[in-house]
Amino acid sequence: MTAYAELQVTTNFSFLQGASHGEELVTTAAELGHTAIAVTDRNTLAGVVRAHVASKEVGLRFVVGVRLDPQDSLSMLDLPRNRQASGRLSQLLTLGKRRAPKGDCHLTLDDMLGEENEAGEGQIWIALPPEGEFPGADFRERLHDIEEQAAGPVYLGASHLYRGDDGQRLKNLADLAIACRTPLVATNDVYAHAAYRRPLQDVLTCIREHCTIDEAGYRLFANAERHLKPPDEMANLFADYPEAVARTTEIA
Repeated sequence: MTAYAELQVTTNFSFLQGASHGEELVTTAAELGHTAIAVTDRNTLAGVVRAHVASKEVGLRFVVGVRLDPQDSLSMLDLPRNRQASGRLSQLLTLGKRRAPKGDCHLTLDDMLGEENEAGEGQIWIALPPEGEFPGADFRERLHDIEEQAAGPVYLGASHLYRGDDGQRLKNLADLAIACRTPLVATNDVYAHAAYRRPLQDVLTCIREHCTIDEAGYRLFANAERHLKPPDEMANLFADYPEAVARTTEIA
């Protein structure tokens, strides 16, 4: 079996985003044969506690993480490498939440990577490309800025989105990763432990967007593929980029 760790996982602690509990995600990842799993909820560490407990019960390596959405840069996964880095990440989230209305988090790239701040020390960063379009010159410039400022390693996340243009999209990201010296790493951008949670995912989206299913349109995911997949299936999806799959276990 291919060695693979899922590093981009959204749980129900990302309010009205994730459609599965952390325990379900961890248990399923273990059953599928994943090497490890990271929980990366949006601007919160709330989902890691129950998932961490579940990982101990099933004997699966667990990676603490978070997805940060700064107001002036790319969304990034932040994976702290040690206890001290985890503390700095918690302080960073507190800073962002104190600035924002309840439920939001306002951060800038300087908060995360600025020389005068220690928040970026001991962190692994995975920059995330936009879903709706091919990354352009602006994305490349922002990715380069992150690579230049970050104290720790920076990777470029890539997901097979089943949009019909995935081959060209992955090639563009691979070329961009080489140009910006940010190694490509595979993720499935998981929002549920299994495909059958798609209807619940759609309902959550409609509640969040204040619309009905009939009105939701492109606000819904295009398919039910944002679930945990077996390592061999991920290897097939990234058959042209096996190093992107291998890096998931290296990071874990």
